[in-house]
Amino acid sequence: MRAISVCRLAIKTSLLLVALASCAVLAYGQRPPGPRADEETFRFRFVGPRAGNRVASIAGVPGDPSTYYAGAASGGVWKTTDGGNRWEPIFDKEPAAAIGAIAVAPSDPSVIWVGTGEAWAIRDSDVMGNGVYVSTDSGKSWTWAGLEDTGRIGRIVVHPRNPDVAFVCALGRATGPQQERGVYRTTDRGQHWERVLFADANTGCSGLAMDPHNPRILLAGMWQVEMHTYGEMSGGPGSAAYTSKDGGTKWAKLEGHGLPKPPLGKIDVAIAPTNSDRYFALIQTKDQGALWRSDNAGDAWQAVNYQRQLIGRAGYYIRIAVSTGNDNEVYVANSSFLESLDGGETFKEVPWGGDNHDIWIDPQNPDRFVITDDGGLNITTVHGRGFHRIQLPIGQMYHVAVDNQVPYYVYTNMQDGPNMRGPSIAPPLEYGRVVDTGWERRMGGCESGFTLPDPTDPNVVWASCYGNEVTRWEAKIKRARSVSPWVHSLDSPPSDLKYRCHWTPPLAIDPFDHSTVYYGCQVIFKTSNAGQSWSVISPDLSTQDPKYLGSSGGIVGDNLGQFYGEVVFAIAPSEVEQGLIWAGTNDGLIWYTKDGGRNWTNVTKNIKDLPPWGTVTRIEPSHFDPGAAYLSIDYHLMDNRDPYIFKTTDFGKTWTKISEGLPKHQLSYVRTIAEDPNQKGLLFAGTGNGLFYSLDDGAHWTVFAVGLPHAPVTWDVVQKQFHDLVVSTYGRGIYILDDITPLEQMAKKTTDEPVHLFAPRDTFRLFPNGGAVITYSLKAAAKAPPKIEILDASGAIIRKLDAPGRAGMNRVEWNFLYEPPKLVALRTTPPENPHIWEERRFRSSDARQVLHWGIREAEVGPMALPGKYTVRLTVDGQSLTEPLAIVKDPNVHASDDGLAAAFKLQLRIRDDITKA
Repeated sequence: MRAISVCRLAIKTSLLLVALASCAVLAYGQRPPGPRADEETFRFRFVGPRAGNRVASIAGVPGDPSTYYAGAASGGVWKTTDGGNRWEPIFDKEPAAAIGAIAVAPSDPSVIWVGTGEAWAIRDSDVMGNGVYVSTDSGKSWTWAGLEDTGRIGRIVVHPRNPDVAFVCALGRATGPQQERGVYRTTDRGQHWERVLFADANTGCSGLAMDPHNPRILLAGMWQVEMHTYGEMSGGPGSAAYTSKDGGTKWAKLEGHGLPKPPLGKIDVAIAPTNSDRYFALIQTKDQGALWRSDNAGDAWQAVNYQRQLIGRAGYYIRIAVSTGNDNEVYVANSSFLESLDGGETFKEVPWGGDNHDIWIDPQNPDRFVITDDGGLNITTVHGRGFHRIQLPIGQMYHVAVDNQVPYYVYTNMQDGPNMRGPSIAPPLEYGRVVDTGWERRMGGCESGFTLPDPTDPNVVWASCYGNEVTRWEAKIKRARSVSPWVHSLDSPPSDLKYRCHWTPPLAIDPFDHSTVYYGCQVIFKTSNAGQSWSVISPDLSTQDPKYLGSSGGIVGDNLGQFYGEVVFAIAPSEVEQGLIWAGTNDGLIWYTKDGGRNWTNVTKNIKDLPPWGTVTRIEPSHFDPGAAYLSIDYHLMDNRDPYIFKTTDFGKTWTKISEGLPKHQLSYVRTIAEDPNQKGLLFAGTGNGLFYSLDDGAHWTVFAVGLPHAPVTWDVVQKQFHDLVVSTYGRGIYILDDITPLEQMAKKTTDEPVHLFAPRDTFRLFPNGGAVITYSLKAAAKAPPKIEILDASGAIIRKLDAPGRAGMNRVEWNFLYEPPKLVALRTTPPENPHIWEERRFRSSDARQVLHWGIREAEVGPMALPGKYTVRLTVDGQSLTEPLAIVKDPNVHASDDGLAAAFKLQLRIRDDITKA
């Protein structure tokens, strides 16, 4: 046993905060003076998809069918208080988004325990956490409670009568040996922790149960597991079941007496709530069985079931629960959901979900339970005879791309879902609805990989997928055609494959020739005839070390490509120099070719002190200089979570590390790096829990702190025409930061004036969901409310806007409408309509507007025509102006003369209403 004081952890955390503060000083204090862009002004907006991904953990309140807490795999904690009709995220202010365990204290439902880090071992993109959090007000606020290095927490059990006593089942990071894993106990609500069960540095906790009638009795499953870029190894001598009969102080290893012999894999355990003598152990074995039961409190065991279906893909599943009303009714969550009514001796598959992960059963009502799965959760109050299906906006998106339409569309791949595209601006008639509007799904491809529109024709979409799958989709026929360069057999060790291709295979379209497409395995393929044929244009670009090409899975093989090592992971053709292509592998090599693939140069050794086996997550060739490129490398599967971003300006002869200004913590590894195509040196970096920008080519970094949840940022891209930053997250879908032209202008020229008006972008005349964004900065708060006026080409004021005057960045949006008419207002009661005087909206006024509900459009002014306008900002007597161009929507088929005639009519109607 080892005692851990949270005071000591707090000191460590304080040091971390000091380090972060130092980074903040580096990022903020040393950069040129000027306004910061991480304030309330720059807020990301969620664009979809609204139907999301995996819910890893679930908890309800005993006896309360209205309240549930759902833990998303990498999207935070969500809560409902109306039985699942409405949900809200309640954990977004915390730095960790992966939720492995949730527990409601049985004796005080206002005390909620959360363990971060998803305790699965299934793919390279799954996310770790930073310890335990506790809420004492039903999730309104949270307190970090330590165990920051435990990585992944799969279970929390709380004492049935004391909410301050809890046990944590910590798997550990699972990316290398460590001490911070096993079972931990606190008796003071997380102020101090004691590690009470520890097997070895390679083994963590995968299952934990407490007897609700006698909380001194605990049962634990320990799992030896290790994940690296090149493999997942489940099982070994460390895996075993343990029991404690004194409240967790002493533990006895359970072996023999009918239990299977080592090596074992993942283990989950359960104690029947209605029978304290009945224990269950769901154990991953190679061929010895699946489910063991004890009917005498663990003294003797028997294998009661050998169905492989119960333990399939153990790294992703293995969860068991026993009904709170019947000790013979047993549930197993796996790729299917299985139910036994005879104590586990036989199971039948029931249609209660697919790819299932967690189960919560009301201790007071066994008819009410919740099952979570890859697409959400199911709530039943009638013992499975009917379910309330819940899907949350927690999409795990691999990448994002944009096209050149007006408005543009975003393209993405969602874990456990199809690939898809959706509008950057929701269609007007369906704006505000809770469903995804305008989204199109299943355009070839699959859940993983890339989805890329043809840059000259968005009706043609390319996609990559696991299994060496490449597709080409055409909108005209709504069909995708497989154009894969090679047949790939799943469930094969990579050493057996001619071409080994990752779960997330890279795909790129040549900027100089849209008919040329590149695809990566350990070599790079090229097609120039719509996929009719492919040629190999590179040698094997990996390290080609055979010892890293073995079968993955451990005691039971699992080879679906997630842990294929020594593959190309990034392909990046230059848009500045034709024939220049960069490539990076997931075993840490960086290459380029200047002649379209005939000759390749390895520049890896030119990066000083680069650790081995980094995954090159992205290479971003400069949009301005052919010899310049940016590189992000992720080492988190090699037990290194530091950020790595490099830059070269001489085709890789020399490299500069530009990530020193980023914070270092459990989730600081870098997933993506992008350069703004409109402004040289304006960079955006996505990490395991945030998004950062640099105005000075990586010398200093600033975090975007508002509007973007702390989910992993997997990809980012700037839509060049709209100047929008589009971001994919692995846990919360797609977000857009509209109009980053102020950042582009700040990167070009530092401003530190008392008042600064940024030049607005050219804005398409979209309505009703469009508008011209006006951004300005104030060094100090304005003494009087600022004024913004819109002037037409003649200099006439056509619209006045209210403007905030706070210090820092400020934004106002003009919706293209002229000043509205002055509506008629009555000062006396209308004799035929006296009730209008009593309407609540008029009670504080001495006049009542007359409005006919059928002509509400009379309240607004006419819409400005395409053309040139001027924005004038006045702050405390100082006036600044900038030109503004409104561009005609290319989807509008009316002629310019027709638009002008309609405008004149609208203007006349407005003036007539005012005169009336």
